[in-house]
Amino acid sequence: MDSHGRMPALVRLGTRASALARWQTEHIAGLLLAAWPGLATAVEIIHTQGDRDLDTPLPLIGGKGVFTAELEEALRRGAIDLAVHSLKDLPIEASAPLLIGAVPARAPASDVLVSRYGYTLDTLPPGAVVGTSSIRRGAQLLHRYPRLILADLRGNVDTRVRKALDPDGPFDAIILAQAGLERLGRRDVITQVLPLEVMMPAPGQGALAVQCRDDDMVLALLAPIDDPVTRATVTAERTFLQGLGGGCAVPVAAYATMEGELLHVRGRVTALNGSQQVDVAVVGPVRTAEALGRDLAALAAAQGAGKLLVEGAQRQPDTWHHAAPVQ
Repeated sequence: MDSHGRMPALVRLGTRASALARWQTEHIAGLLLAAWPGLATAVEIIHTQGDRDLDTPLPLIGGKGVFTAELEEALRRGAIDLAVHSLKDLPIEASAPLLIGAVPARAPASDVLVSRYGYTLDTLPPGAVVGTSSIRRGAQLLHRYPRLILADLRGNVDTRVRKALDPDGPFDAIILAQAGLERLGRRDVITQVLPLEVMMPAPGQGALAVQCRDDDMVLALLAPIDDPVTRATVTAERTFLQGLGGGCAVPVAAYATMEGELLHVRGRVTALNGSQQVDVAVVGPVRTAEALGRDLAALAAAQGAGKLLVEGAQRQPDTWHHAAPVQ
């Protein structure tokens, strides 16, 4: 609805084809219908490069933008009115003239372990194979558990779970986002919710982003579903990542929480092989979310994070996928 009280008759939401992406988009549609009972919505399926190429490690095909570029292009040309993303997949670089019009309340941000043998990280034997497509997850895992072997794992959530539970499969365990499994009703396969001390999430993990064109009517339509607390926490996290110049190809993690009027922001940068790790934290008023993210990035850089990121950028992005256990 705009300043004249007008509301669009139909809102077209663009989504990837996976079951999780469809769930997330239907969730956003449901929030909009609850806020605007007279609204009509339609879902448009858009296939992205990341969905088509399931064999190549993500950093080798362009990083996280491979899950969003086609959606953004459809939005720019007016084929859809809104694009629904997992916020952690949305590149930190501005996609002008597009905006993040709403960030609804966040789901759990943690990562989890899925193992057909019921393993936790502490009970995985030396040389166990852990599947993940995330450099951030792999680097943090090697930092705490250097005797594990990492193997690349691509595909949607259902495909990854099926591979993890296959008795003849190559994985002793895999790591996934808790939010995705819970949204698909697969909480039953979770072996362990990983503590933040061991596995800090990607900036924005567990949150959804509703992207739109810079249009007053659409922004007014989205206003009721935007959650200020989630918006503040993910802004701090993504500003930390931006301040370090990072993206999908570097092991940067962050997590922020609100306590009263204060925002507590934690950040982490890990060497690709897990040999070094920089942990930093700041606290400040919620209204200073961006400044806190920048301060956190400066603090991490002062403690050597820049050197880790430069070394990581100079190495082959799939190096850690073939890591051997420490003897």
